[in-house]
Amino acid sequence: MILNIYVLIALGVLLPKGGTADAHNRKYVVCYQGTWATYRQSNGKYDVNYIDPFLCTHLVYTFFGIEESGELRVIDPTLDLEENGGHGNIRKFNALKLQNPTLKTIAAVGGWNEGSRNFSIVANDPERRQRFVRSAVQFIQRHGFNGLDLDWEYPNQRHDLTFDDKNNFVTLLRELKEGFKPFQYLLTAAVGASPATASISYNITEISKYLDIINVMAYDIHGAWDPATGINAPFYASKNDITEGSRQLNLDAIIKYWLAQGAPREKLVVGVPFYGRTFTLADAAQHSVGSSSLGPGTAGQYSLEPGSIGYNELCERMRTEQWQVEWDEVQLAPYAYMGQQWVSFDNPRSIGLKAQYAKDNNLGGVMVWSLESDDFRGICGGEKYPLLQTINRILFDGRTATGLTQSVLNMAAESIQRPVAPGYAVAPVVGSHTPQQGIVLDPRDGGVCTSQDNGYVRDKHDCGKFYYCNQGMAHSFNCPHNLKFDLESTTCNYPQSVDC
Repeated sequence: MILNIYVLIALGVLLPKGGTADAHNRKYVVCYQGTWATYRQSNGKYDVNYIDPFLCTHLVYTFFGIEESGELRVIDPTLDLEENGGHGNIRKFNALKLQNPTLKTIAAVGGWNEGSRNFSIVANDPERRQRFVRSAVQFIQRHGFNGLDLDWEYPNQRHDLTFDDKNNFVTLLRELKEGFKPFQYLLTAAVGASPATASISYNITEISKYLDIINVMAYDIHGAWDPATGINAPFYASKNDITEGSRQLNLDAIIKYWLAQGAPREKLVVGVPFYGRTFTLADAAQHSVGSSSLGPGTAGQYSLEPGSIGYNELCERMRTEQWQVEWDEVQLAPYAYMGQQWVSFDNPRSIGLKAQYAKDNNLGGVMVWSLESDDFRGICGGEKYPLLQTINRILFDGRTATGLTQSVLNMAAESIQRPVAPGYAVAPVVGSHTPQQGIVLDPRDGGVCTSQDNGYVRDKHDCGKFYYCNQGMAHSFNCPHNLKFDLESTTCNYPQSVDC
């Protein structure tokens, strides 16, 4: 399908009214994808082609690693890259922007399995920090991402080093931001949520200066590591939370803490889980929140991790198994039990309440972990992505994050037969299965959109990167790997054919 941006703008669905968006009103839907789900079996298998690029404002590719030297590391070359017969997952992921011109893609470095030690070593050394900045810039340029997400879990924790991670993290973010500035790359982070964790790891006021989006992981509050059952991502404190510390372990208290410590409201994004935490009850007859647990509950049939189960896995099971579902009126979350199995999870109702909270409190939006755990096939209720769709309906008043949908694209495709406005040229992007079209005016020098700019502008630093300008707002694009944006033909073309 060919995307006619001129038609989309005429329909009033591509950009906010006036071509700009107030930072305090803009809402993000940040979607992490666990790329390893491509190896899952049957209905759990999740590839890039299952991603709906219109339900997220930012897509985050997880994960890449960090070497002790400061180099960024590709963890699964066969999946991620195209060399040596690889699957080319990164290229496919970034090609989703050819369907949705407002979508941003971000490369995530870190994660729980990557650990904390290498981050600490790199952040403590000026030479290693600069090597990491250079490596990150080169990686983003090569693969066509829009930015980097740091998922260091966690500064000053999970290692035996004596470095000052809290301040070194600030320095690392500042140097990354400086290195990204010429290219306007985004810098985001997934952060430990609770006051107990955050106070050890972060100078919140300082890190907020350099981060464009702060993804607060307000989940894993309770799990099989606890001696009793608990809600994975509670909204408010429960009657069992009698200590000051335990009363801070809920979404409302977490967000209030981050705001009080200096996090800008518009950068703070509420993290919600698309998975549940499972327990094995000590006594099947005692199944309320806070009941004694023997340890992890059954694993999801696709994710195969004891103590955890995706929403898609759980809702499938509930169709054939006799689970009893309850609603915690205080913590505003569901839980369920069957025999000695007990699970705390989020459903459309609880997810909707959290999205409404983000909206009512003028927060940046909602982050989801992670796409492959939603009911992406629509097996349970007929609607694909019921959790993600709920977030979109609430944050955007019944529309998607950009107003774009498949039906709008179909309208655009049908309109291609109509004459294009005088003075404009329409041309496809070479080297993609999904060509892209749009308004093309005489390119401006400098690569910066002014309020008068309308059309495509090539980046002055990177010939493989270009922008679509509309009344001062820039939407960035990257040509497929090894192609350059040709100002004469207004296509992504082979380097030898481009004057760059």
